[in-house]
Parts: sequence; C-alpha cells; structure tokens
Amino acid sequence: MPFQKPQPLGMIPDLVVPSAIPDDERIWVPQGVNVWFRPLCLNRSQGYWVNLLRVRKSGVLSRHRHPGPVHGFVLKGRWRYLEHDWEATEGGYVFEPPGETHTLVVDEGVEEMITLFQVTGSMNYVDPWGATTGYEDVFTKIDLCRKHYGEVGLGADYVDQFIR
Repeated sequence: MPFQKPQPLGMIPDLVVPSAIPDDERIWVPQGVNVWFRPLCLNRSQGYWVNLLRVRKSGVLSRHRHPGPVHGFVLKGRWRYLEHDWEATEGGYVFEPPGETHTLVVDEGVEEMITLFQVTGSMNYVDPWGATTGYEDVFTKIDLCRKHYGEVGLGADYVDQFIR
C-alpha cells in the first residue's frame, strides 16, 4: 500500500530525468572546445548543481578551487588531477573536500570521458598561484543553458525542468 497521507504543503516536485545520457546532442551545453555539460539538477535555493561533464579531448581542462564539497562518479573514461597521484576511472567515485584546488587533466588515449558531478557552491577558476580568473555557480550554469537551448531550438525555458 502506498503512503496514504498528503505530501507536505509547498513541497517542490520530484525531478526525474529518464535518460541522463541523452540521444539528442542539443541537450549537451558547450562549456569549452570539446567540453560539454548536461544539467540534471540546478538547485537555486541550496546553491548546488548536478550535471554530467563530457570531454572529447585530451589535455588540461581547468584549474579550479571549490569552497564547497564536490562528489563525482565516473561513468566513462578516466581523468586525474595534476596535484594528486590517483586517477578517477570508470565506475570510480571521488569526493573533493571544500578548499581543494586542483588541475583537471584528461590523458591521451581517452576518446570520451563522462563524469557525474555534484558541485556545491561554486568553482573558482585560478591561475597556478591562486589568482582568480573566473567562476561558475548554479546561476551561471542556468544562464549558459538558457542561451544554448534558445540557440539550438529547444527554447530558453527548456532548462526550467532541471531547476529546483
């Protein structure tokens, strides 16, 4: 028997994404050359986002610092950080503590990397000495999605389904 009482008043709706890795290429939002993200949950009220990051090139992607925690699960391929001696491989889970600064690298021979990330707060892009060069947060992610989905014919409001 299912639960018989009403859900809490004002509760936000569930978010179900039936095909996290989409068949429609337009759903992948360009983030750089051969780098895309696919939003799954963009939480404005708690300041986090969950997305798939897809990379189809080798080399250094970004150097960044996280003021909040990050969780990652590698679905395809592999990647590493210059600052660590471990490699995140297919099926592996990574926890990145608040305050960590690292440089994401996809090595030669990796045709495609897809990792699910949950990022809380922001990503602050920095140079090798820690000077800030840019940032991302849930609001910049939403803006990128709106612009991209409008340009590819899905409509700027396509992103609304992922916003909580």
